[in-house]
Amino acid sequence: MTWHDGYIAVDWGTTNRRAWRVGPDGVISASFEDDLGLLAVPEGGFPAAAAAIRQRLGDDPMILAGMVGSDRGWREAPYFPCPVGAEALAAAIVWIEPGRTGIVPGVSQCGAAGTGADVMRGEEVQVFGAAAMGVTPPDGLVCHPGTHAKWIRLQAGRIARFRTMMTGELFNLLRTHSILAPQLRGPAAPDDSFSAGVAAAFAGGDVLSGLFGVRARYLLGESVGEPASFASGLLIGSDVRAALAEDAAAPAREVVLIGRPDLCALYAAALAMRGVATRRVDGAEAFLAGIRLIAEML
Repeated sequence: MTWHDGYIAVDWGTTNRRAWRVGPDGVISASFEDDLGLLAVPEGGFPAAAAAIRQRLGDDPMILAGMVGSDRGWREAPYFPCPVGAEALAAAIVWIEPGRTGIVPGVSQCGAAGTGADVMRGEEVQVFGAAAMGVTPPDGLVCHPGTHAKWIRLQAGRIARFRTMMTGELFNLLRTHSILAPQLRGPAAPDDSFSAGVAAAFAGGDVLSGLFGVRARYLLGESVGEPASFASGLLIGSDVRAALAEDAAAPAREVVLIGRPDLCALYAAALAMRGVATRRVDGAEAFLAGIRLIAEML
């Protein structure tokens, strides 16, 4: 059996994993998602965990991407330095079983590149997948919202540089382990409170002071509307402002958003306030398109 006869695609992250059986025509015939991320796999347990995937989806070749290739995963797949295209990643796959089970490497950026040292695993597959879908132009700006949001600059179809923002993780920490937790229990939505937070960030306001202001206004009985939305807007607004500032010489007119629909909606609202158009791509669809692109190169 070859990759053209069908394969299994696995997006294996830190806390969960998703797997799909892809037929020779690219149609998904079976899939599942569970919480067996790499943190839940016992030492030496990856071979059995991978075998369980094949028991559920069939005895096909398997391509894996994401944190499964980290130094805490099944086997470390070294980062490939920018600039990098899909062909280079396909050629650098780390094979657990030659030609049958392989892990796609991540992408790195050295500090000498001018924008600081950075790394990614998994997002690169989605970026190349979105390009294969015809959504991302060869020279464009991509944003992947999430726990660690990625801003990725493409040049000639390759990842030229990128920047990671800990926006999502900071928001989650604030709503679970900070003094603001009681005020941030509600969901964040692209409402008027969110827009107020974004506007404050765009105006150059101090994010740290603005966040404590949520607490102060609550204690003083001053309304801030929906506190979770305001805090989210403040953080995402700061994120967007910093990312767009890197391209100030040639401002982006459009950003492709790849990821969860709810997170993409928040970033789209913030970017719209800056006059930047957006296109949105579902993260799972982009991942599958990226894996298919890589499989066709094997």
